[in-house]
Amino acid sequence: MSANDLPISRFPVPSLADMPADIRERIEAVQEKSGFIPNVFLVLAHRPDEFRAFFAYHDALMDKPGNLTKAEREMIVVATSNMNQCQYCVVAHGAILRIRAKNPLIADQVAVNYRKADITERQKAMLDFAVRVSQSAQLVGDADLETLAKHGFNEEDAWDIAAIAAFFGLSNRLANVTSMRPNPEFYALGRA
Repeated sequence: MSANDLPISRFPVPSLADMPADIRERIEAVQEKSGFIPNVFLVLAHRPDEFRAFFAYHDALMDKPGNLTKAEREMIVVATSNMNQCQYCVVAHGAILRIRAKNPLIADQVAVNYRKADITERQKAMLDFAVRVSQSAQLVGDADLETLAKHGFNEEDAWDIAAIAAFFGLSNRLANVTSMRPNPEFYALGRA
């Protein structure tokens, strides 16, 4: 049995034809741009209202301008998703990170051990904070924000880092509970 034959979720996955028009249009736009439909879109379409809310917040966090680059935002996703043992997000966002960073090695390095990755000290401080939020947010205090400030991050950046880590904590848990499978296409993206 190939990966393409395995179910992408343990919950029902609606067909494109059965989805509300706005969700179907969004999914078709993603398919046109990327050449395939990332399984997260299909799996979350099981609950249309939650799909809309999820992707609205995702886009607000990941597509906004600011002091964090799009590649750095993906680094946060990959590092925290690894801590949460989320195969889907490590693989899918690892592919996006490779593309956005224009570096075929970066995602594997960040996923395995970002502290040893070929990234800047600033980025390591960013990921230290993101992982702290992901794994022990109750311990975050002023010293954490002071450390970020020493690396050029302001309070808005700290909010962005925390929000991305927190949002993907939700995403990681849903992906794990649904047994969401990464699309085979993700594995090769950005490697050549």
